Amino acid sequence: MKSRSFLLKHLLLLGTLAFLTQSCADKSDEVESYFGFNLPKATIDRHIEEQMAQLGMPGLSFALINDGQVVHHNTFGYANLETQTKVSNNTIFEAASLSKPMFAYFAMTFVDEGILDLDTPLYTYQPHPDIEYDERYKQITARMVLCHRSGFPNWRNDTPGDKLKIHFDPGTDFLYSGEGYMYLGKVLCHLKNTDWEGLEVEYQSRVASPLGMEHTVFIQDSFSMKHKAEPYDEDGQWISPDRDPERQYRFEFRPPASVHSEAIDFSKWLIALMNKKGLKESSFDELFRVHSYVNEFNSIKVDYTLGFYKPRIPLTNLYLHGGNNYGFTSFFAADPDSDWGFVLFTNSEYGEQLGNELLLYLFFGPNLTILYILLGVLALSIIAFLFFGIRFFIRVLRRKKGA
Repeated sequence: MKSRSFLLKHLLLLGTLAFLTQSCADKSDEVESYFGFNLPKATIDRHIEEQMAQLGMPGLSFALINDGQVVHHNTFGYANLETQTKVSNNTIFEAASLSKPMFAYFAMTFVDEGILDLDTPLYTYQPHPDIEYDERYKQITARMVLCHRSGFPNWRNDTPGDKLKIHFDPGTDFLYSGEGYMYLGKVLCHLKNTDWEGLEVEYQSRVASPLGMEHTVFIQDSFSMKHKAEPYDEDGQWISPDRDPERQYRFEFRPPASVHSEAIDFSKWLIALMNKKGLKESSFDELFRVHSYVNEFNSIKVDYTLGFYKPRIPLTNLYLHGGNNYGFTSFFAADPDSDWGFVLFTNSEYGEQLGNELLLYLFFGPNLTILYILLGVLALSIIAFLFFGIRFFIRVLRRKKGA
């Protein structure tokens, strides 16, 4: 596993005592937590099942990556409660906003090709008639769209009159925006002189096929339609077509929201991120570089790169995203430095909630003794550093006075 930081290595060295509490089970039945502690696969599965039961979650697909490989994959629950059809390796879910980082990666292939520039105003490629009444739109670039600094709202129907508006001067603030991603998608269509169906072909040839992603699509194909899970609301009730306001969008190419996939297939893309595969080094630098400050959640400040959330959690280098379409929610987290990550898909409204909880669980595992030991070691290290630092500073002052 790649080194994360000098400090972390020494903390883990000092915290070796914690390993004495670990099980001596067969290593093939164990995986590594984010901080390198052994976790039995059965324990993870049991935790997921317990959380699903508490949340009333119908079905879930999960994959965990260690050292750049999927080391644990499992499916849980039901793709269709009414027919009691279980989730299987073939079950397809809507990835919802997990589409955004994947679309950002896709867009960077156009940058690598030299036909899209991140900082050229998008209107010079393709005007946007719906916002031409506001001259500020001519400042909007692909970079601003991908890091949510375009000024567009998430969706135009979020504002009175369903009219597309710019809420601040482009590039000056953060506002999560599906509309921005839709505009960039139209620009990519224009650059290739194609339509949304043609852009799906481009996505397959530039991303899915090279990475071996057989069943990950923006526009549903026959396989995804045949094997797709049914959606369920916050009460666990089936979302029938007649009460599904998003039904018309589920069969369109929508850059911010329409990817369909499952855990194993999606993991191939996460592993490509870790291996920096498919893009130039400079494009990966742009993808992972912080471009926007988002907000503070539970005392943790969160930034946004080109398509990824990046929490400011000490000793980590995590990139993550959640997704929420009506009846389908999802979550992934990945650290390219340590080749570690996981992804989950659900046909419920609680996948993002479970994803955030599972991330914390997978940091250390169920045995919080490890966490307490490491926090104690960290506190002692800081105290020792301050103590010896102050002593050194006093000695220097005394020598100067003596001179």
